[in-house]
Parts: sequence; C-alpha cells; structure tokens
Amino acid sequence: MRKSKLDLGKLVTIESGKILQEGLGEVQEMIDICDFSVGLSRQLYGLTMPSERAGHRIQEIWHPLGTVGIVTSFNFPVAVLSWNFAIATICGNVSLWKPSPKTPITALAVYEIWKNAVQRYGNKELAKNIFTIVNGDKEQAEWIAKDRRINLVSLTGSTEMGKNLGRMVTERFGKLIMELGGNNAMIVTPSANMKLATRAIIFSAVGTSGQRCTTLRRVIAHNSIYDDLTEQLKIHYKNIRLGNPLKDDVLIGPIINEEIFQKMTDVLNECKLKGGRVFGGERITIEGKGVYVTPAIVELDKPEVITKTETFAPILYLVPYEKLDDAIKIQNDVPQGLASCIFSNDLLETEQFIGQNGSDCGIVNVNIGPSGAEIGGAFGGEKETGGGRESGSDAWKSYMRRATITTNFSSKLPLSQGIDFDI
Repeated sequence: MRKSKLDLGKLVTIESGKILQEGLGEVQEMIDICDFSVGLSRQLYGLTMPSERAGHRIQEIWHPLGTVGIVTSFNFPVAVLSWNFAIATICGNVSLWKPSPKTPITALAVYEIWKNAVQRYGNKELAKNIFTIVNGDKEQAEWIAKDRRINLVSLTGSTEMGKNLGRMVTERFGKLIMELGGNNAMIVTPSANMKLATRAIIFSAVGTSGQRCTTLRRVIAHNSIYDDLTEQLKIHYKNIRLGNPLKDDVLIGPIINEEIFQKMTDVLNECKLKGGRVFGGERITIEGKGVYVTPAIVELDKPEVITKTETFAPILYLVPYEKLDDAIKIQNDVPQGLASCIFSNDLLETEQFIGQNGSDCGIVNVNIGPSGAEIGGAFGGEKETGGGRESGSDAWKSYMRRATITTNFSSKLPLSQGIDFDI
C-alpha cells in the first residue's frame, strides 16, 4: 500500500471526485489500519473468571465467524473496506467485498495490490480464499444480505439502503454492522475560539464536497455570536477554490453525479419556501467533466423538518440558540446519530455535552469538528445511523463469536445456585 499510495490516491480522486490530498489521506488510512490490525492480532483477549463452584473455571474465548460480506459506498471507496477487511482477516475470517458501482476501478486496483502482496509473501490460493471481490449493483448487494453462508454483513451507505438490506440479514439471523446516514451538528458557544470554530466548520462542511457521512450539516450558534459567525463563513465560502481535484490549489472537486445536484437544488428551493436565506448552491462550469456546485449556507430562524433529512451534498444549515439545553435538544432532534461536536472553552458546557444528558451520537467531539475520526477509536453511530462499530477499540469483537466455557477439574459435579439434584 505504501508503494502504491500516490497512484491509488489519484485513482480515488479520479473516480470519487474528492481532492488529491483527501485521496492520499484515504490510502494512508488503509495503511494505518493495516498496521493497527497487525498489532491487534496479538491482543484478541478473552476472559477468565472465578466460578461459584469449587474445582471449576469459567472462560470466555473468541472464535472466527467465517465469512464477512462488506458493502461499501462511493465516498470512501477504499478506507471503509480496510476498516472491515483488515480487522476481519486478523480475526480469522474471509471477506467478500462489493464496492460501490460508482467506484469499481478503485476496488479492482485495491484487489490487485492485495493479490500481488500475498503472491509475493504467500501463495495464489491464499490470496483468492481470504479476500474476494464482486463488482455489481443492487442485485449483488441483496445476494450478500440473503446468503446464509455469509455470517456477518457490514453495510455502509444510506439509511434507506440499510433498512432494505439490513432487514434481509436479520430475517436469516445473520450478524450485522451498519454505518448509515449522518446529520451532524456543531454547537458554537459564546466562549468558543471563533477562529478555530470557523476553520473546523469550513473543512467539515465542504470537505469531500459535503459527501462524507461525518460531514457537518448543521451549525447551532449562540445568538450573541450568530451574526458575526455567519458573516465570516460567507466570506470564506466566497474564496473556496473549486476545480479539478487533482490540482494542488483546489479545495473542492465535483459532486458524484447529476442526481445529487438535483436533490440539492430541490432542498434549497424548499428552504427558500420555508423562509430560509440561501447563500451559494449554484452550479458552475469548469473545464473537463464533472458536476461542480458551490457549497451552500442556509440561514434558518428555527429548525425545520427539512433539516432532519440528510442531503448528501454541501449544504450547511445555520440555526441560532439562547440556552445550551435548547442547543443540545436541537442537535439531538434528528433521526440520525453519527457525529457531533461543541466548540466551547467553558468546562461546565463541555462536560454537559459529553455526558449522558448531552449528545446522543456515537461520536462526540470537543473543540474539533465532526469529520475526521481516528482509527484507534470505534467508529459508528446511534439511531438511524445503524448502531454498529467499525475500526478501532473493541470493534473487533463484532467479527468473532464468543464462547463461554466452563471446565470442571474436580471429581464432583456440583450444580450452580446450590441446586441439589442427586440421583
């Protein structure tokens, strides 16, 4: 992967539209998760605990599941595979990958890198048996969801996709990991470092052209700073450079296709009808192929129903608040629960936000945006985001089955709870 980083990063950019630095960063993430997994392979620890019965021992140990099916999305065409494949492999499983039909060439390139590496250090049969790729669309994804030989299915994509395929997996009692939609918010308080918050908003809202599951979609700013923050964001938005994502000075490339642009346009029109003030969101013509659109800011006096729906496009909603309790309520009042953040230098505010009555998301950040999780922590969210976890921490347990083992090394057969059952 290290030797192929530049070439594969360019291919990610060409197929998905994200800028080259993001493409290279995604490949680096693959490298990092492989390094992480090598170390993790020596730490798949179980438990030993005392038994209430003399001469007995209780253990928990972990076994491979078997086959892991991985369905990924276009916006992270290689990194999300590695979160699943690398962990699944060191847990003793084999993987079947169905990449997005929007990024099939990137997937084939990853497979060739894998195959060449294993042939160099292993053998051809090993390469074929551990990791298999199937390019396709809806039919192939449904086959993976329905096939009983596939013990665990990891789904990354829209909430609608997760509902449809997830139902097929659970109907056959298969195991399931889902990383679906996000409707991520940032609360900006009066004590926040405004320069830091503004920088975080821009990267989190427009990075990957607003097509990350962790993209910042809502800013909930205190009334006392709302106007100044809005003005600063508009100034920066005017200066954001759109263009060929392979060029060094470009910060935003094209969105993935015409369908996303039409959805974005429809949402912005609806916002205008609701009284929202829209800044940006225009289509622009740039030399070469691709659908280019300026990122949009939508000012709203209060949250609207439209803000509860994830639009996979560079739209940022700005909403004012007066009390922190209200801001947290606004943030949590959406069906999705992936990533969240607060910008504040007030310890009481940040502790409330990360506590049990604060953010209800799987990812909760303080003074850093919602976009850009590290591999060491478990990645995933709650509610309609799916509830699964991938990557670091103890997410490896999802790729294994647990066995609780009781060993009697005595000459007696006592029963638990002191039951007397002599014969």
